[in-house]
Amino acid sequence: MENHLPKKIVIELQNVKRKFIVGNEVVHALRNVSFKICEGEFVTIMGTSGSGKSTLLNQLGCLDTPTSGEYILDGISVRTMKRSERAVLRNRKIGFVFQNYNLLPKTTAVENVELPLMYNPSISAKERKERAIRSLEMVGLGNRLYHKSNQMSGGQMQRVAIARALVNDPAVLLADEATGNLDTRTSFEILVLFQKLHSMGRTIIFVTHNPEIAQYSSRNITLRDGLIREDKHNVNILSATEALSQLPLPLED
Repeated sequence: MENHLPKKIVIELQNVKRKFIVGNEVVHALRNVSFKICEGEFVTIMGTSGSGKSTLLNQLGCLDTPTSGEYILDGISVRTMKRSERAVLRNRKIGFVFQNYNLLPKTTAVENVELPLMYNPSISAKERKERAIRSLEMVGLGNRLYHKSNQMSGGQMQRVAIARALVNDPAVLLADEATGNLDTRTSFEILVLFQKLHSMGRTIIFVTHNPEIAQYSSRNITLRDGLIREDKHNVNILSATEALSQLPLPLED
């Protein structure tokens, strides 16, 4: 018998506005943005430069708060929180994956992945290491645990970044142009990994300017001029694994 219980809402924005004063001008970066994201969705948020995409990313990542409106993350209202409270919430509830990886240089994969756990005094050093190793194995880097950042390819560094984002078992994985610095083949390898995580029930928000990425997610939200212009579910999700198999193999050195 199928389970028809409604899915848990992980993210809810209610009429979120964000404006900035630039000189004598008021810039309306977000205008009455409202949507909900349920547990287990893989959502792309798209938009060109100036669309409000980066401002929305900062709201979703608890790096900023709305001028007005409400943001609820995993049942917790964010708007009236102090900066320090948001930092704790961000560390516990959100796993960030950045375009530039943001790994510590000359530091092993395990040490990089342990980093978010350092801020939780209830987790011992032994448990930190065990959880970091499990996360790296999940992204296919069980044989690169003690390689340093300068000993890895771009794709491997991004996998370390994804492992670091997973290590706290966050409510949401928030990826900011996570394939932007990678070649085509490596980009699809990372998309394969995101689809695998999605199939395991992970909630993923992938912010991108590349409309091609949208074909591999379950829902697409498009921003323009601070407004949601389109919010649709993808009924024909393409397989990144299949797309990868059709790419030419890299040339041998």
